[in-house]
Amino acid sequence: MAADPARIAQAWTLLADLGVTLADLQHDARPARPTFDAYLPQVLAAAGPGALRTYRSYWHRMTTTWAGRAIDTVTASDIQALRQQVTDHARVRRNSRDGRHAGELFVAAARAFYNRAIADGLIQAVDSPAHRVGKPRRLPSTRRALTPDELTEINLVARTSGNDTALDALLLRLHTETACRRGGALALRPQDLDAGRGLLMLREKGGTVRWQPITLDLAASLSRHAAVRGAVLPTDALLRYRDGKALTSRRYDHLWNRIGLHLPWVATHGISTHWLRHTTLTWVERHFGYGVARAYAGHTDTTGPATTTYIRADLQAVAAALAAMTGQPHPLAQPTDRPPGGHLQT
Repeated sequence: MAADPARIAQAWTLLADLGVTLADLQHDARPARPTFDAYLPQVLAAAGPGALRTYRSYWHRMTTTWAGRAIDTVTASDIQALRQQVTDHARVRRNSRDGRHAGELFVAAARAFYNRAIADGLIQAVDSPAHRVGKPRRLPSTRRALTPDELTEINLVARTSGNDTALDALLLRLHTETACRRGGALALRPQDLDAGRGLLMLREKGGTVRWQPITLDLAASLSRHAAVRGAVLPTDALLRYRDGKALTSRRYDHLWNRIGLHLPWVATHGISTHWLRHTTLTWVERHFGYGVARAYAGHTDTTGPATTTYIRADLQAVAAALAAMTGQPHPLAQPTDRPPGGHLQT
């Protein structure tokens, strides 16, 4: 039976007199939304390790601030105000930029929170207040490639100070050869090491997995380290403290704090493990080109110019770059006419 246009018009007139809109009717028809404190456990359970590490503190901040409030009652202005609080009270470090990074991470955390609510059908995408708040513009990074002399100084301090110089020297060598991130190193297991062929399987952010060439010397050192420090099962953590416990990110903090005490310029510039990644990838790009550097870094994103789709390098090309950079032959390296750099020898 077709609806009577006259009756429809009469109904709209009545609703208008009552001050009721279609959105009000749709909103009332939906079940009540959970509060922030009631919904947070669901968000935490669905988040991956990387998201938990990055966003957990901001999610708890949101829940503490808006405890008891339904997730659909917070406005863009509320999120903007809390972002400003996070920015104003961000921890001050040598490389801080007036809390901009903290503000950016907070907005990303709020968007991730509401993305979960959207996926669960609790709100519509257009109703997310977090997506109506802009992120602070990211400023260019102050990181740069270290010079060979700077790298030598850092390695010397790591090898001659501290309570576990063998571990610290191994960490610096690992990150300098592979350009891996801290998370990739901490995720290593004995089964990720192919010592005979000089390969290491890296599992890093975004769920990326790749085989990364390493020198046979580093492969042998990693194998000995795992065996001596109690890595028994193939799935055990490879990197370990002297007492056999699995390595944590605190070792990196301790390492760079100590190096900064011995080398004031390290503390002044806020140098960290990620600077080693910049150093290695810069060298590879300068000597072997963008395609090899992109493969060396493990970048799999498709953003940027369309030509990046066709600029790809294989494992053999990465191995050749490693061999030239370290001055050590690699079993998978392609012949190259580039002279060996050897600047990473320590």
